[in-house]
Amino acid sequence: MKSIERRFKNITEKNPLWSTYICFAEAVKEQNFSRDAIHRWFQKLVSKDDYTRSEKKAILAHLEILTKPVRTTEIKTKQRRLRA
Repeated sequence: MKSIERRFKNITEKNPLWSTYICFAEAVKEQNFSRDAIHRWFQKLVSKDDYTRSEKKAILAHLEILTKPVRTTEIKTKQRRLRA
């Protein structure tokens, strides 16, 4: 599962001023990675200076939600209802 690492490195190269957490969040965004993969690579790639220990559980929960792809059919259906 090197794809998280590869995406992370590409993002950090393009955005050198971003924190490692922001780069990691961008790397997993809408990519449907497993919970285990997110937790494992978070430990390896994100600097411990970017978050406090007490925030870690909430951050990982947010990343698990962030990795889920947006369901466009739901969005399009809601938009159609609003236009009507």
